[in-house]
Amino acid sequence: MTGMDVICDLIRDVEDFPEPGIVFKDITPLLSGPDAFETAIDAMVAPWLTAEPGSEITKVVGIESRGFIFGVPIAQRLSVGFVPIRKKGKLPFDSIAQSYNREYGPDTIEIHTDAVGPGDRVLIVDDVLATAGTALAAATLIGATGATVAGFSILIELEFLAPRSLLGDFTVESVVVFGGD
Repeated sequence: MTGMDVICDLIRDVEDFPEPGIVFKDITPLLSGPDAFETAIDAMVAPWLTAEPGSEITKVVGIESRGFIFGVPIAQRLSVGFVPIRKKGKLPFDSIAQSYNREYGPDTIEIHTDAVGPGDRVLIVDDVLATAGTALAAATLIGATGATVAGFSILIELEFLAPRSLLGDFTVESVVVFGGD
């Protein structure tokens, strides 16, 4: 069994969560297995290790909350800083906000105004790319600071929801892609 098989086997489907008709991709079994978690981190960081001169990532941004779990070890492997993007009202310093629509209704995320800025090339990390609302909001926040989005590193992509169609020319690297049934 390959490392990717182990990752896929440890992603559990939970029917009707958080609401009827949704099949939630639960990563907690993956997180509880240190070898599988390390394999997932290796796969998520691999495309970003060989940046061309001048295009190196300077910061990793993780989207609350599971993006934190993956973002910190990815930042460590890239030898760059980690920056959290949080839900509205969770950051203690001056911040900027971006509202968006997600699968279950509206939401707002924020980033500190001094977290990234001009000259930064930012890798955005999250566990799931579904409708792309959160990803697009995060990219908008990064752009508002003057930084550049280098791309997205995603554990699970729900291809059947066509998230890439909303992300335009952004580079998206996903470890596991579910195409639908």
